[in-house]
Amino acid sequence: MAKERSQVKKEYTWATEDIFAGIEEWNAAYDKLASQIDYKRFAGKLGNKETFLEYCRADEALVSDFEKLAIYAHLKHDEDSRNSEYASLMARVYELSVKYGSETAFVMPELTSLDENVLKAYIADPDLKDYDYSLKLILKQKPHVLSVECEQLLALGGKVYGGFGEIFGMLDNADMQFGEIEADGETVKLSHGTYGVLLANKDQSVRENAFKTYYKSYISHVNTLAQIYIGNVNKDVFIARARKYEGCLDHALSNEDVDVKVYNNLLEAVNGALPLMHEYIRVRKETLGVKELHMYDLHVPIVEGAELKLSFEEAFDLVKEGLAPLGKDYVALLDRAKNERWIDVEETVGKRSGAYSSGVYSVKHPYVLLNYQPTTHDVFTIAHELGHAMHTYHSNKYQPQAKADYKIFVAEVASTVNEVLLLKHILGTCTDVKLKKYLLSYYMDMIRTTLFRQTMFAEFEYLTHESAEKGEPLTKDSLNAAYLNLNKKYYGDAVVHDDEIAYEWSRIPHFYRAFYVYKYATGIISAVSIAERIYSEGAAAVKDYFRFLSSGGSDSPVELLKLAGVDLTEKKAFKAAMKSFENTLEEFKKL
Repeated sequence: MAKERSQVKKEYTWATEDIFAGIEEWNAAYDKLASQIDYKRFAGKLGNKETFLEYCRADEALVSDFEKLAIYAHLKHDEDSRNSEYASLMARVYELSVKYGSETAFVMPELTSLDENVLKAYIADPDLKDYDYSLKLILKQKPHVLSVECEQLLALGGKVYGGFGEIFGMLDNADMQFGEIEADGETVKLSHGTYGVLLANKDQSVRENAFKTYYKSYISHVNTLAQIYIGNVNKDVFIARARKYEGCLDHALSNEDVDVKVYNNLLEAVNGALPLMHEYIRVRKETLGVKELHMYDLHVPIVEGAELKLSFEEAFDLVKEGLAPLGKDYVALLDRAKNERWIDVEETVGKRSGAYSSGVYSVKHPYVLLNYQPTTHDVFTIAHELGHAMHTYHSNKYQPQAKADYKIFVAEVASTVNEVLLLKHILGTCTDVKLKKYLLSYYMDMIRTTLFRQTMFAEFEYLTHESAEKGEPLTKDSLNAAYLNLNKKYYGDAVVHDDEIAYEWSRIPHFYRAFYVYKYATGIISAVSIAERIYSEGAAAVKDYFRFLSSGGSDSPVELLKLAGVDLTEKKAFKAAMKSFENTLEEFKKL
């Protein structure tokens, strides 16, 4: 049973007092900042260098103060979501963000309307070096910025464009009912959460019943779900064409400053490695000992009873041992994270579930939320979240505020590097064959779900948007057929492609943020490549990796990964990740 927060040792709680001493100090800072949000003096004058520099510095100071208010409120609310005072802080932060958004609404339109030579002069000016990358992105967007009237018209449609995802979310989370099934002698009401748990049940008949019952709701609503998704794709096509992009993929990746070649490399590399995936599925079937392997059998553990049941102190020490290849300074920083209370460790009543890391630039250290339990998964979660924290720490330490925040494209790299290094350490020192088999299967499942499955999603998005761009009509039948064909291609003949799986596209919320899921795949590819290089090359690879960790958002994420030896515009990193998967599969088969 979860503890009350008052029962937790202080050293296992995060030091929010490093941001504000308490609510009273937060309130004073809030009132002060609310009175300072006034940008009228800059409107219409950003074409003057001195005024632009004054704006940048004033905005940085204000954003820094706002970040402290927001992160403090966020952390306190996540400590105890029942606390109405903390909920009030969150609401007030939202009000402040609305005011800030309204006050600064003129900035981007005004900057993109500046003459190209003015922007180039700004980029080359040493006084503006902290903002040169942001200005490069603005310059890059100029060909896609429309007339003032057209921009206003597109802006008016903002709520309409986002409506497809909201409609799907309301249908999927509020209106759809998934029924009940019998499992382990109890009646279980199906939900998104319980469905995932039931797919890991030891009894294949329970997994089958959960799968078929869960999908009945999607099948019965498929006409509506199809029209929502088709509308979302057509919206993507409209905006891409309105902004004069070559297509939807070009539009989406341009916003992230990522070369389309990266997306194409991913699809090509993963398609080339599908025989490995098919072999993994065959081994999974063999290991489970089932007569037929179905799609609902892909989430049940194939090795059981090999948990790392460690206390938090033991788990933290193991993580430090696993990350030792990153050097003494890195390990010392891990100790600081624990000793200086960057981490909120234990599950408590009302505390937010899951785990995350969050940074505050002006505080100079990040925060980590855990809900630690003595399981193997949670040992790896410590390593994962500390990877995020160390990335944030180094970016904030070595980059100016304007360049410290790294893009989502690289956000999962450092966290996954830590997981892979920890896994390699345990495998290299472990003598328990069962635990070895468990960890190998854990790694293969991570690659299957994060690399192969997300790439399959990415290929589905590519196909649907390409069809819409060509004027080929999308229907529920064409969507089902496209998805089922991809499922067969990716998973092979060792699994039964149950009829229901053709409808899986209809339940994926990420599809309403087109061309997002591929980043999960490129993230793990980058991380595996970096970890493998650290193990094979040692100090030189670690030095390059720290250059990446310290780079923040100072350049295109693809260029920043090159600092760590990963070039996603070439094939080497993709091949390294696939080789790692192949080696793990071969080792598992030997055991």
